[in-house]
Formats: sequence, structure tokens, C-alpha cells
Amino acid sequence: MTPDKHQLDGIGGFSEKVLPAKQFEELMATAGYTISGSAPAQGGRVKVWWIHLTFRTVESIYSDDKGIVITAYHV
Repeated sequence: MTPDKHQLDGIGGFSEKVLPAKQFEELMATAGYTISGSAPAQGGRVKVWWIHLTFRTVESIYSDDKGIVITAYHV
């Protein structure tokens, strides 16, 4: 994951390069984000969009088994 390269509104920065999906999802939910949709992504990965009432939309890319979030950034 590249959270150390991106800051997410309401969450801040990360120092980790890899983050388990469950931990990432808990952080997103605690900050008030909800999943708005998902779609297949390149290489068998899964793309997930997160929305918030006041923060910008986040796009996250999960591993093919949805166990790890590879990256997350504002769109």
C-alpha cells in the first residue's frame, strides 16, 4: 500500500506501506466514510470507492483476495 505517499481527509497520513483490509476499513468507517461502489481493476484487483458527507471521495485498490489494501487516494 502507499498510504505513506497519500494523506486521506479525516484520517491523515500513514507510515505503513501495507495495511490489512480490515484495519483500513475500520479507519475509514471511524472517519465517517462509507463504500459507494466497487469494480474489477487491472491485474485481478478490486477497486472500491468511499464517500463522505464533507470529505473528498477516496478510491482504494485491494488485492485480488480483498485481504490487503494496496493503495488509497482522493479522486
